[in-house]
Amino acid sequence: MAYKIEIKSSAIKDLDLLPDKEVRKLAPRIFQLAEEPRPVGIQKLTNKEGYRIRIGNYRVLFEIDDKTESILVFRIKHRKDAYK
Repeated sequence: MAYKIEIKSSAIKDLDLLPDKEVRKLAPRIFQLAEEPRPVGIQKLTNKEGYRIRIGNYRVLFEIDDKTESILVFRIKHRKDAYK
């Protein structure tokens, strides 16, 4: 049972600013969330709803909706800038 991946425009803008090499590393891991929405290494965000997962030097911030079986990716940031 695969979840549907939705990527907000803010996350798409984040991806557009990254080098192609980084996008090629991030994209497959983001789409793996459809098969395993709560992989090893996932952490719940403390200051807002959602989760984060580290992929290399980047953080992917997303929300999981189990009722509609969807995942909403809302930010992709370098780990030093992810929470500012």
